[in-house]
Parts: sequence; structure tokens; C-alpha cells
Amino acid sequence: MNSLDPTALRRIKWRCRRGMLELDMMLQSFFEQRFENLDCQQQQMFTRLLDYPDQSLLEWLSGAPIDADKDVRDIVEQLRHFSSAGA
Repeated sequence: MNSLDPTALRRIKWRCRRGMLELDMMLQSFFEQRFENLDCQQQQMFTRLLDYPDQSLLEWLSGAPIDADKDVRDIVEQLRHFSSAGA
């Protein structure tokens, strides 16, 4: 399903590295275990999510209301579910 070249995938994986260990672990695990199974739009939303500041991501992934568009909210919900499933 993944149409991204290896260089693009490495860049996205690198962008999953954040300034907070909690985010590093969550984003990198999600990327490694789920990213390739997302459809093209979801992959784009995940990549777009990485543009947000660490503090916003941490708050959203911790359950705070998401003040972003629907597509970003959808990928945050997937990350929340992934995290709560203990993956």
C-alpha cells in the first residue's frame, strides 16, 4: 500500500524523533508498526501531524481536546487507540 520511496520513509521516521521521550516512543512505535498499513491520505495526515509542536502532540495524545482539522483528529485518535492498546 505504501508508495513512498525509502528516502521519504527515512525522513518521516527521523521526524518522529521529538524532544520528549514519551512522544519519541509513541510516534516511532506507531510509525514502525502501523504507518505502512495506512492509506495514502492517512500517511499524509500522520506526516502533517509531525509539523505540530511537541506540547500540542503530547496534550492531544494524553486525551486533551484536539484543536485541529478532522483529518488530524482522526490520526490522533488512531495514535491514542494504538497507545492504549499497549502496542
